[in-house]
Amino acid sequence: MENNNPNINPEDNNKNKKPVKINSYWIYGAVIMLLILGQLFFFPASSNSVISLDKLKTCMEAGDVQKIKIVNGTSAEIYLKKEALPKYPDATKTTFSETQPNFTMEIGSLDVFKPDFDKINNSLSPDRQVVLTYETRTNVIGTILGYLLMPIIFIALYFIIMRRVSGGAGGPGAQIFNIGKSKAQLFEKDSKVNLTFADVAGLDEAKEEIMEIVDFLKNPKKYTSLGGKIPKGVLLVGPPGTGKTLLAKAVAGEANVPFFSMSGSDFVEMFVGVGASRVRDLFKQAREKAPCIVFIDEIDAIGRSRGRNNFQGGNDERENTLNQLLVEMDGFSTDKGVILMAATNRADVLDNALMRPGRFDRQIGIDRPDMNGRVQIFNVHLRGIKLNPDVSSVALAEMTPGFAGADIANVCNEAALIAARRNKTSVDMSDFNYALDRVIGGLEKKNSLISPREKEIISYHEAGHAVCGWFLEHASPLVKVTIVPRGIGTLGYAQYLPKEEYITRTEQLLDRICMTFGGRAAEEIVFGKISTGAQNDLDQVTKLAYSMVTIYGMNKSVGNVSFYQMSSDSFQKPFSEQTSSMIDEEVRKLLDAQYKRCLELLKERRKELELLAQELLAKEVLQKADVERLLGPRPYQDETELLHPELKKEGIKLNDQTSTPAIA
Repeated sequence: MENNNPNINPEDNNKNKKPVKINSYWIYGAVIMLLILGQLFFFPASSNSVISLDKLKTCMEAGDVQKIKIVNGTSAEIYLKKEALPKYPDATKTTFSETQPNFTMEIGSLDVFKPDFDKINNSLSPDRQVVLTYETRTNVIGTILGYLLMPIIFIALYFIIMRRVSGGAGGPGAQIFNIGKSKAQLFEKDSKVNLTFADVAGLDEAKEEIMEIVDFLKNPKKYTSLGGKIPKGVLLVGPPGTGKTLLAKAVAGEANVPFFSMSGSDFVEMFVGVGASRVRDLFKQAREKAPCIVFIDEIDAIGRSRGRNNFQGGNDERENTLNQLLVEMDGFSTDKGVILMAATNRADVLDNALMRPGRFDRQIGIDRPDMNGRVQIFNVHLRGIKLNPDVSSVALAEMTPGFAGADIANVCNEAALIAARRNKTSVDMSDFNYALDRVIGGLEKKNSLISPREKEIISYHEAGHAVCGWFLEHASPLVKVTIVPRGIGTLGYAQYLPKEEYITRTEQLLDRICMTFGGRAAEEIVFGKISTGAQNDLDQVTKLAYSMVTIYGMNKSVGNVSFYQMSSDSFQKPFSEQTSSMIDEEVRKLLDAQYKRCLELLKERRKELELLAQELLAKEVLQKADVERLLGPRPYQDETELLHPELKKEGIKLNDQTSTPAIA
């Protein structure tokens, strides 16, 4: 049938057809099939009709037997005359060979068969007597297959086991003998990576540094002509989800040089010396492909400080791998054009020798994005989503302080899934609100059975947080309070919109502690009893109070000291028992003072506490507008008034790592 569609180009169809890849196993299968066919054609199996001695006597008496051949002294092949074949319908007709016998007979032993045959043959007339012929046959192919069958089976099992032990498929490194080969994935011009710097948003400073590295490799003379040297190593450092690996992928997509990608854990193996061998092989390949880039993700898997916590029985193999990496990084010359890129979120555990200039000449910090960075990241992730006109990337960025790039991608994906679940044609702001609730608080548990008494306690608990946050000057502005259960163990929470600040003053931390105590204090005032619902609140205020005393130097008695780094590097306390007792005493004083302050505030605002708690019992979810209607305008400047107008719609909410959501 002809193709009459002018839009379809036959050449395009031919391009789309993938070439059939010839597997080595196909060759093995073809050889085996040829051997089987050769066995059938040249040495066919005995499938002739069987004849008895009495029937043979009848055939001989009728003069129909042309000849009888004794094969290997155990069987007899009877050949009939052509004109006699119609008389014997059960006789085997000629198939593969013209000399194929018509009947066969197992004679067992020639000594037994010969006397009976001679007796029959001698009783016949001379023209009907048959002369016996003898033949010795050898099945060459069958004999060869018999000898080779078991070795072939053992060799096949060996290759299968070795492939499984090495943990890989075919190709280099698949067998146990190649286990020391590098597992790095090579991206060259033919291996297209569909990521560019345009797909990386919110990392302008890091991109500028990385783009300069790519330019080093593209135009090395531009820098070496002035006496400069190409950097040997670039270390990307930052919290999880901030885009370190994404930036490396963009480098692979932008650079027109070979790009080796490998994880730090790929060097680690149960066999001794494998890690160092893979490091040597990796850099050997890199030198052959120079100029190129080598990227090691999660380098802390092999780059930990040597000698730290080195108990007896520790793994020396990892240290050997690190030693080899240090040698290789210092080994290749500066004009080779081999640049090592690495990423980690635990730079504090890396060995000092690995971090020094000359190995990692540049350390690029990739932190959580600021307001402008989040706007750019949202613009990237919103490209492929069908959006309602009311969705604003600026509003979404203001709703998500402290979110990393991975968190923003998760929110956008959740919003699209929620809109699809609701059978919408586009994603609107309410879907993003619900997605934020789900990402921050977990899945909503609509069917959780909570007794009226527990629900009342939870309402007053969350109302206590809300009232304290509303009337404390340095507390983050309240955005939403709810008693709807979410996630695991979350019976309710209050959300605030924390300001993006780089430093925090003492009064701000004290107000935060006081606000966090609001749930426990409200329970004590209203019910005269306390519950386990404040466990998370107590955990937060305890950590914050100890940080103020031992890290930030915010206590007059302990003084301007910080034990943060000293505590992390030692198994013992870096201070005396007297100082330890003083720290514990000052922390208790600080917490007791803020709890007393919280009690006084809630007693003074008891009316507002009751109003908010009863409204929560009735509605379960209160937005900022509801709280403002019940408690009146917030007496202090609300930072949300300075934000995007979209934030004012329906009390759009946000939580941040620096905020303290109360969990009842």
